[in-house]
Order: sequence, then structure tokens, then C-alpha cells
Amino acid sequence: MARPMTKGELIAASAQNYAKLMTHIASMTEIELTAPFDFSSDAKKTEAHWGRDKDLRDVLVHLYEWHQLLLAWVAANTAGDRKPFLPEPYTWRTYGQMNVGFWEKHQTTSLEEAEKLLEGSHGAVVELAEGFSDEELFGKGAFDWTGATTLGSYFVSVTSSHYDWALRKLRAHRRNCGGR
Repeated sequence: MARPMTKGELIAASAQNYAKLMTHIASMTEIELTAPFDFSSDAKKTEAHWGRDKDLRDVLVHLYEWHQLLLAWVAANTAGDRKPFLPEPYTWRTYGQMNVGFWEKHQTTSLEEAEKLLEGSHGAVVELAEGFSDEELFGKGAFDWTGATTLGSYFVSVTSSHYDWALRKLRAHRRNCGGR
């Protein structure tokens, strides 16, 4: 699927990729659900997230926390409180440290709670997106607080693109567990 460029495409891609992710999770065996992630034998998996996330819960809370970033950022800026997308002290060069902080924050979160958090935040993000017009989401310069990037691009990044990322990770985990 091409990167969404309209509100309709954003909503559809978000729903489709979320459904694919949830369907994949529902199809996971008990071993796949409980076995720790181990991607250390794959030399191609060098990005930090391959070592950071240890299980399904970690992936789900990662998605949830990025939803929270978007929700808080849009709420603040639409209320006139100018804030950057990434909270201080993080930048796009240091956001990996923020992701580790999210991981640490949720080490006592259960898988069941992570699933509920993600379900709720996914719904909130979609509802928020539905409140914007095509022009507000994908028009260049619609909001000065989005900089050179469209608001819709942020929504795509934390929904459909991020769900695709999670699904790739879970499929790799399934292969490591000897699954299909």
C-alpha cells in the first residue's frame, strides 16, 4: 500500500494495518506469545529496536507511547501552546533514548494491559484524525507548528507505518520460533 496522502487513505491504511497486526497477534501460538525476542543471530537487524524490545508487550507499549506523543502534541498546539513533537530533552537524533525510557516505564505493564492501552490509543488517534480536513492533514503549511511536514505525515508515522514496523518484527519473531 502506498503512503496515505488523503484523510480517507490515512483512515483506511490505519484500520487495515491495525487489523493485520491484531490478526497476526491473535494467530500467535503460546510459544510465540511468551518466548523472548532474540534477533541476535541476524546480522541485518542492527537498529536499536531489535535489541530493545524483548517481547510482544514491549512492541505494543511502544506503539501506545508514540500514540500518546501525537495526541499530546496535537492537543497542545491546537490549544495554542506551541510544543515540538518530541518532548524535551529529546530530538530526532536522540529519540532512541526516549524509546528506551518508554521501554523502562512499562516493564511492569502486563501484556493484557498493553493490549488495552494500544486499543484505546489507536481509537483516540483515529478519532482525532477524523476531526481534521484533508487540507489540514495533508496541505503543506496548514499548521505552522508542523514545520515542513504535514500533520497527516505524523499520523501516518504513528499509525499505519508503525503498525507495519511492528508486524515485520512479530513475523521475524515467529520465524525465530520456528513458525510460518
